[in-house]
Amino acid sequence: MFLLKPKSFYLPLIVLLFLFFYADSSAQQQDPILKQKAILNIMHKVAEWQLNEWNTKGFNHPAVDWTNAACYTGIYALGAIKGNDKYLNALVKIGNDLKWNTGPGRFTADDYCVGQTYSLLYTKYHDKKMIAPFILLADSIVNKPHDESLEWKNNIATREWAWCDALFMGPTALSYLSTATKNPEYLNTAIKLWWKTTDYLYDPAEHLYFRDGSYFNKKEKNGKKIFWSRGNGWVLAGLVRVMENIPAGNPEKNKFAQLYKDLTAKIASLQQPDGSWHASLLDPESYPAKETSGTGFYCYALAWGLNHNLLDKKTYWPVVKKAWAALTSSVHPDGMLGYVQRIGASPDMVTANSTEVYGVGAFLLTGSQLYQYIGTHPETE
Repeated sequence: MFLLKPKSFYLPLIVLLFLFFYADSSAQQQDPILKQKAILNIMHKVAEWQLNEWNTKGFNHPAVDWTNAACYTGIYALGAIKGNDKYLNALVKIGNDLKWNTGPGRFTADDYCVGQTYSLLYTKYHDKKMIAPFILLADSIVNKPHDESLEWKNNIATREWAWCDALFMGPTALSYLSTATKNPEYLNTAIKLWWKTTDYLYDPAEHLYFRDGSYFNKKEKNGKKIFWSRGNGWVLAGLVRVMENIPAGNPEKNKFAQLYKDLTAKIASLQQPDGSWHASLLDPESYPAKETSGTGFYCYALAWGLNHNLLDKKTYWPVVKKAWAALTSSVHPDGMLGYVQRIGASPDMVTANSTEVYGVGAFLLTGSQLYQYIGTHPETE
């Protein structure tokens, strides 16, 4: 005979079943910020805030300046996603307003950073005027002797790539122009000068780059060497953008890939518990707030490596997820990206209200890589 059990007998079973189904439901809904729709939505939010700032208040820096040029790379990455041509149109308008010229410092890497966006737009629209002025400059860069010393001087930015930021500005521009024109000389020059700067500024023991020669003997408060987060972010983001233009079979490809793996392993090891990187890589306690320009460039470069099968998913996907959470939590309700360290050359303090255009560029570059990765690896959502 079947005997009914008292209610107290079934209560634990009901609780267990509830917890099981709740956990299963939560697992299906976890990481909503990593769904393609959510990624695109927050990219739009950040990009629209920036475009509105430009449209209503004008440029805080010259439109051709490296600050805005870094932002354009992210605007382009968003525009390259299907259905987002309005962002490419905004860049074409800026290019037309600038008559597709680079900045006033003819051989200053900062002033021809904008060339990478010109080349990307040319690759899409095939309008020669977009790269004609930059080709003339690039030809003269190729023909220079490249024998300048990279030792610290006050006029460092007017010479070759003697500061680590320049590795996002100069070699990227030449590399994308090489792809656009199918002229290997631009890429060859980019590669040659990349290794010249690396030989000078790269610390092989730490697997990090000094900002410039003036930092070789400087120390943080904790006695560690000074390695600036955004400075190394410039390097790592520049590295993947150069690698993107190195064709298969080029003997330099493996050398760049090894440097990339060394840098990413080091950077991943320095991630803070909240998913960010602070302004100083080896002394994060002295700069306790998260810093989103360095974090953005790192997350971009790591996601790029996952998309190109250069990084182990098990090791690096958790790093990327945590970094994206740190970045998205820094976006204000109106779309402004906070916690961006202002223009500088070394670690400094940031606040929730600190913002700059290059931080927006890094954020959008990251979002574009994550959008691509989730699209091809939906199981990671």
